[in-house]
Amino acid sequence: MKPRVLAVDDDAEYSELITYRLAQEGCEVIVAANGLEGLNLARTEIPDVILLDLMLPDLDGFSVIQILRAQPSTRQIPVFIVSALDESWIQKRRKRLRYEKYFKKPVDLKALGESVRAAARKQSALTRLTLAEPSQLYAPYQ
Repeated sequence: MKPRVLAVDDDAEYSELITYRLAQEGCEVIVAANGLEGLNLARTEIPDVILLDLMLPDLDGFSVIQILRAQPSTRQIPVFIVSALDESWIQKRRKRLRYEKYFKKPVDLKALGESVRAAARKQSALTRLTLAEPSQLYAPYQ
C-alpha cells in the first residue's frame, strides 16, 4: 500500500515539485493550498504523514497543528514542518506543537522522501497494532 502524504502549502509550484518527487518514491500525494483545506483533507483522507508550511494565507501552520492535535482522528498523524522560517525560532515551540521533523526550504528532497517513507511505515505499524484483536496483542506472551 502506498504511503499517503498530505502536503499543505500555498506555493503551487513547490507543491507540484513535492508531488512529483514523492510519487517517484512510491507515495500518493494529496495537496491543500491553505490551512482550512488541509484540515478538511486531514480529517477525510487520514494521511500517513502531513507536510505543513507555516506561512499560509488563512490559518498559520501553528494553528493548523494545534487543531490537528486536538482532534482524535488526526492527533497521531506525524507532521513534518516544511518552511523557510528559521529552525531555532520553531524549535522553541516544539514541545507545544508536537511535530515530527523540520525541513528548511529549499528542501533536500531525498532526505524528505526517506523521512516520509519511514514515518509512513511507523504509522502503518501503529494502525495495525491499534486495529489488532486483543488476543493477537498478547499472543507472543502466552
